[in-house]
Amino acid sequence: MSCYSLKLFYALLLLLLHAAGSILGFNSLPNSTEIKCIQTERQALLNFTHGLKDDSGMLSTWRDDGNNRDCCKWKGIQCNNQTGHVEMLHLRGQDTQYLIGAINISSLIALENIEHLDLSYNDFQRSHIPELMGSFTNLRYLNLSASSFRGTIPSDIGKLTHLLSLDLGGNSYLHGQIPYQLGNLTHLQYLDLSYNYLDGELPYQLGNLSQLRYLDLGGNSFSGAVPFQAGNLPLLHTLGLGGNFDVKSKDAEWLTNLSSLTKLELSSLHNLSSSHHWLQMISKLIPNLRELRLFDCSLSDTNIQSLFYSPSNFSTALTILDLSSNKLTSSTFQLLSNFSLNLQELYLGDNNIVLSSPLCPNFPALVILDLSYNNMSSSVFQGGFNFSSKLQNLDLHNCSLTDESFLMSSSFIMSSSSSLVSLDLSSNLLKSSTIFYWLFNSTTNLHKLSLYHNMLEGPIPDGFGKVMNSLEVLYLYGNKLQGEIPSFFGNMCALRSLDLSNNKLNGEFSSFFRNSSWCNRDIFKELDLSYNRLTGMLPKSIGFLSELEYLILAGNSLEGDVTESHLSNFSKLRYLYLSESSLSLKFVPSWVPPFQLESLGIRSCKLGPTFPS
Repeated sequence: MSCYSLKLFYALLLLLLHAAGSILGFNSLPNSTEIKCIQTERQALLNFTHGLKDDSGMLSTWRDDGNNRDCCKWKGIQCNNQTGHVEMLHLRGQDTQYLIGAINISSLIALENIEHLDLSYNDFQRSHIPELMGSFTNLRYLNLSASSFRGTIPSDIGKLTHLLSLDLGGNSYLHGQIPYQLGNLTHLQYLDLSYNYLDGELPYQLGNLSQLRYLDLGGNSFSGAVPFQAGNLPLLHTLGLGGNFDVKSKDAEWLTNLSSLTKLELSSLHNLSSSHHWLQMISKLIPNLRELRLFDCSLSDTNIQSLFYSPSNFSTALTILDLSSNKLTSSTFQLLSNFSLNLQELYLGDNNIVLSSPLCPNFPALVILDLSYNNMSSSVFQGGFNFSSKLQNLDLHNCSLTDESFLMSSSFIMSSSSSLVSLDLSSNLLKSSTIFYWLFNSTTNLHKLSLYHNMLEGPIPDGFGKVMNSLEVLYLYGNKLQGEIPSFFGNMCALRSLDLSNNKLNGEFSSFFRNSSWCNRDIFKELDLSYNRLTGMLPKSIGFLSELEYLILAGNSLEGDVTESHLSNFSKLRYLYLSESSLSLKFVPSWVPPFQLESLGIRSCKLGPTFPS
C-alpha cells in the first residue's frame, strides 16, 4: 500500500472513530462538543409559553439569549444525552408555584421524541385538550390533572398506544363520555379520570386494559350498568367508582373476579344500600382489602352488618375504613370495634351517630379517628375508649360538644393517646376558657389545634405559649375572646399559621411584636388578626416575618402611614388585606414591591398621592 493510501486510510479511520464516539456519547474524545437541544424543539417550547403568566418563576430559565439557548438545561426539561431530543417536560405546579393562562398543547407537537409530559396542578383557565394529542406517539406518561381543562376527552388519546400512565383527574370542566378508543391503550397500568363531570355509560372496551393496576373513575356522573368486562382486569389493585350507576344484582359478579384488589372506593352510589347482591360481593372482597371507602352511599346499620357478617371478615387486614356521609348510628360504631384490631384510620363523619351512653369499643391500632358532624353527649366517653398511644389525629368538628361533655371526654382524649398531634374541636358549643388550662395540664405534643367557631370567652392565658410550644397551626377565629393579644406567639418557634380573627381582642397592634424573638420568622406563613379591636400603628418590625404569604389585618382601628419600608422584606406575600381601617398607604412612585399579590384589600384606606395604580 502506498504512503498516500496509508495516510488516507488513517484519516478515514480517525473520522469514523470520532463519529462513533459522538453517537455513543463518548465525549472524552478530543474536540468533542456537548450536544445542545434541537432548534425546532427549543422554538416549540418558547411558543408554548406564549400567553402564560409565570409569577412564581417556574419558567425563569426558559430564555432564548446567548447564555440560555440550550433548552436541555431549562427547568423541567430532560433531553436524551445522545441525540439532544427533549424526552421529558415536567412542569407540575405546587401550592405557591403554578402557571396561569390559556395554553395550546399542540405547539409541542414538534417534540417528536417526548415520552413524559406532566402539566398537572396549574391553572390553564379552561383550555381544551387538543384532538391532536394522538401526535405524541412516543408518550409513556401523560398527566394533565387538576389544571382547569374543559371540553371533552379527545378520542385521539387512544392512539397513544405506548402509554403506561394517564391522569386527567380533577379537571372540573371536563365533561362528556369516556371515548371507547381508550380501550386501545393495552399497555396502560394507571388510569385516573376522577372528579370531572364525565357522564354516560362506561365503554366496555375498558376491559381490554389487562395491564391496569390503578383505575379511579370516582366523582363523576356516570350512568347505566358497570360492564361485566370490568372484571377482565386481573392485576387491578385499586378501584374507584362513583356516580349514578344502575346497581342491579346481576351486575356485581365482575367484582369478585378482581383477585388482586386491595383498595376499593365507591362514592355517591345512593342506590347501593338497596342492592343486597352488590353488598354481598363487596363482603367477599373484604378479607383481602386493606382500604375500603364507601362514602355518601346512603348506607344504614343493616347494610354494614351485611358487609361484615362473615366471621372471616373479623380477621381482616383492613387498615383504612371510610363510611362517612351515610345514615349510620351508634350501633355501627359498636359493630366496627369487633374487627378493629388492625384498623388504623376510621372515618365516620357526617352520619347519624348519637353517642349518648358509655361505650367500650376497642381500637388498639387507630391513628386517625373522624367523628365530625355527629352528636356527642356528656356521657359518651365515660365508658373509656380503649385507644392505644398511636392515636394522632382526632376530629370532633361540629359534634355539639359542650363544656360539660368536653371535660368528661378530656381524660379519655389524653389518657388514651400521648402522641396526639392534631385535635379539631371547632364548630361546637364550647364557652369556657377552661379548655386552655386543660391543655396546660395535658402531655400532648400538638402540632395543630382548631377551636374556631365556638363561643370561647375571656383572655388567652399567658402560659399558653409556654406549654403549647410545639404548635404549628392555631385556629381560634370566630369566638368571643377578649383582652390583648399575648406577645408570646412570637416565641412559639414552631408556629407558622395563626388565625385570631373575628374575636374581641384589643390593645395596640405593636404589642404583638413586643418582647418576642419571632424565632419562627423563617417558617411563618399566615397571620390573620382581622375584625378585632386592635389600635395603633403598623410597626416596621412586622418585617421580621419575611416569609409571610397571608397578612390580613382588616376591620381593626389601625392608623398611621404604611410605607414601602413596612413591606420591603416581604418577598412571598400573596394576600394583603388592610380594609376598613384608618391606615394611609404612601409609597414613592418608583417603588416596586418585591412580591406579587394575588389579592389586595384596601377598602376605606387612605391612599396617598404617590400610591401606585
